[in-house]
Amino acid sequence: MNLTGRRAIVLGGTSGIGLAAVLQLQEAGAQVVACGRSEENLAKTNSLTGDAVTCERVDVLDREGLSALFARFAPVDVLVCAATGGDRATGPFAQMDLDGFQGSFRKLWGYTNAVRLALEHLAEDASIVLVSGSPARKCQPGMSAISTVGNAVEGFARAIAPEIAPRRINVVSPGVIDTPMFPVQGEAREQFLGAATSKQLIPRPGKAEEVAAGILFVISNDFVTGSTVDVDGGALLP
Repeated sequence: MNLTGRRAIVLGGTSGIGLAAVLQLQEAGAQVVACGRSEENLAKTNSLTGDAVTCERVDVLDREGLSALFARFAPVDVLVCAATGGDRATGPFAQMDLDGFQGSFRKLWGYTNAVRLALEHLAEDASIVLVSGSPARKCQPGMSAISTVGNAVEGFARAIAPEIAPRRINVVSPGVIDTPMFPVQGEAREQFLGAATSKQLIPRPGKAEEVAAGILFVISNDFVTGSTVDVDGGALLP
């Protein structure tokens, strides 16, 4: 896919991996719509990109809002789903708050909402990308909710890929990435990220731009669908 002049919508596109994807899509020539819930992040994105990117406020759990968004910007050539949908529950499963575990699936519901409601507005050769995470296939203690949701996201993409062809859908699965998702700052942040990645083959946290490059790869490569691409520094390996 040549991205020049193509319409791309990035949900969760005002921070972290989503914002990095917005910037790389825009640089590749796409007409990008960056979407998010936070007015603050939308304002920051608008300040960063100016008229080059359109910023829209939408919640992936708001089906009416999503439908209106897709209809307004149709036909859509690229859809990237990088929104978390809300808070994610962590901690030992035996002490897990079940409402928190269930609430973590807002990410999956946001993705299914977005894909289902976008379908009638997608171009015939459109490319969809969902962002998952390495815990889906290598779960550390305390990450059961995040792992289960990630498994569901990856299974969802494989399940619907044959149904929506020739439109393509793929998953990009990042490992530990240095993004605003980790709110700790300063030395404590460096210690946390360092400890979390010290045993990887590439012993450092990834960058949002590196994950975005994986997103651009599956968008641009017309021979990839139903696949999961890992950008995790070798975290899945022993």
